Amino acid sequence: MTHRKTASIRIAPHCVALLALAAGIAASAAQPPAAAQAQPATQIPPLNGIAHIAIRVQDIAASVAFYHKLGFDQAFAMTKGDVVTQSFIKLNDRQFIELYPTAAEGPPQNAKPGFLHLCFEGADLNPVHDYYVAEGLTPNPVRKAGAGNMLFTMKGPQQFSEPQNIEYTQYMPGSLHSKDFGQHLGPDRVGDRMTVVALAMQDPASARTFYLAKLGFTPAPGNPARLILPGTSGQQVEIVPIDPLGARSSIILESSNLDKSAAQLTRQLVAFKRASTVTTNGSPAHPITIDMISVTDPDGNIIRIQSQP
Repeated sequence: MTHRKTASIRIAPHCVALLALAAGIAASAAQPPAAAQAQPATQIPPLNGIAHIAIRVQDIAASVAFYHKLGFDQAFAMTKGDVVTQSFIKLNDRQFIELYPTAAEGPPQNAKPGFLHLCFEGADLNPVHDYYVAEGLTPNPVRKAGAGNMLFTMKGPQQFSEPQNIEYTQYMPGSLHSKDFGQHLGPDRVGDRMTVVALAMQDPASARTFYLAKLGFTPAPGNPARLILPGTSGQQVEIVPIDPLGARSSIILESSNLDKSAAQLTRQLVAFKRASTVTTNGSPAHPITIDMISVTDPDGNIIRIQSQP
């Protein structure tokens, strides 16, 4: 009788491991992809502070002369032929008031003096721009502006006659602003820095929500109209109704010596009012008295100068 031997198939252990690995890969490939983990909410990059406000004036030469009486000099200007098209009044190395002339051509509002825009300074505009895009906003691309700094703009809430033009700048080496660092800073300046800019809005409640929810501002303690810029500058915007400010601008400058500021105004025959106000800054148990001077420029724009709290 013949016996047949049945051959046994042996698989080396390392082959078993490879087959198991291949099966696992195939099984995982057949499964639907797992949901991506939620990313943490992004935070807006901090802003360095308020860079400038821009206002349209009836007579640039008269306005430059007025601000000179307040101790602020024109650092530089843009011209077209012999005509000044933009004047840069220097408050400090990082803050300016830009003056534009009224114009008969263009939209009707060009013919009237008034507030034009507010500009914030960022250390790096690209992440700020990207944050706003992620928030569903539509800022214009970052570009180099005529003075040599980086710039982008976008539309904001409705102001007196049109949506707010919000501007952002990044000071660059070699720009007109950077070249003027340390210059045009006379000893008679009535204020050291701009701390608050008022924004007259058609719908203050909606504008406040926009600044809080979209731009990353935070409420100021003790004053619901004021919102603090992202970052550590402590500078603020003040959202107010259209009436009574209208198209005018209104800013607050901070002075380390208000008596000296008053003496400068008196010496230059600039009319002003002086008064004190009490604020709690969110702490009723510790009220603070703030001394303040108020003046208006030739076009009715309001400049308030207050003592450092």
